[in-house]
Amino acid sequence: MSAALPLRRIVVLDDFGDAARDSADWGGLPVEFLHDHPAEEEQARRLADADAIVLIRERTALTASLIARLPALRLVVTAGMRNRVLDMAACEARGIAVCGTDSRGSPTVELTWGLILALARMIPAQEALLRAGGWQRGAGLGMEGATLGIAGLGRIGAGVAAIGRAFGMRLLAWSPNMTEATAREAGAELVDKAGLFGRSDIVTLHLGLGPSTRGIVGAVEIGAMRRGALLVNTARGPLVDQSALIAALESGHLGGAAIDTHEPEPMTPDDPIRRAPNTILTPHLGYVTRQNFRLYFEGAVDCLHAWNRGAPLPRPLNDAARQPRGADA
Repeated sequence: MSAALPLRRIVVLDDFGDAARDSADWGGLPVEFLHDHPAEEEQARRLADADAIVLIRERTALTASLIARLPALRLVVTAGMRNRVLDMAACEARGIAVCGTDSRGSPTVELTWGLILALARMIPAQEALLRAGGWQRGAGLGMEGATLGIAGLGRIGAGVAAIGRAFGMRLLAWSPNMTEATAREAGAELVDKAGLFGRSDIVTLHLGLGPSTRGIVGAVEIGAMRRGALLVNTARGPLVDQSALIAALESGHLGGAAIDTHEPEPMTPDDPIRRAPNTILTPHLGYVTRQNFRLYFEGAVDCLHAWNRGAPLPRPLNDAARQPRGADA
């Protein structure tokens, strides 16, 4: 293989908050930053001559159809080491190299607990009441002695469990493939799906999204929750049947829901969840911290410079990225 040609146009997609520019030293790289999220037709037009793309997590789906319309594309860098909306097979078929970056799971754990506490103690509603000239109304749910149901005990779910233990909560855990040993290690009681939703004061979701988990929390699961129970989702929006969730909120069966992930993203202005009562909605902030962005974009810069030097690419994610590089390769 001959030395790779230096990159001529690098595009960072979906930099909504203009965070990428100041999170790394892009000096010497022909990079530009896009701050909106156009439809695929416009995306293809903008990126037609880009030979490298930097993806911020899963904000843009790099589908086979979009890849087919990007004839110049040679390198994709995705923030983190997994991206479910990046068509790896299409990249591999075209010989497009894909690299990842380091990332932290702790920011999502932190946001989950921020949402749990804000929802349980009714912080946004009480703050709005105070600003409107009122005073406290109602009583929130304390954490000590309450039951926290955790769906999924991966890196993030286990981190959420550790904080629940520190609050003195009773922990229940379930996922389709969870073992008793995994639950025990997190200090949780392994229960079945019905037990998780039926016995918890708060249910928090930390499952991956796939064909078997899409809509895994539906009308049956929500209906089984205790009256006044709370649901928190910082995993993936489509895990939950939104119509069933809104119905339970409007009827008062659920005490509230806090949701950080949505479909589509960005959320459309007319999304009905915006009007649902007793909700806290955030715009997919789970991973959005200064520390994570430094890891993402410094990692992206490392990969881009390695390409331009003809050096081995760090953190390769497909065979095209693992191929020998350099003039003597």
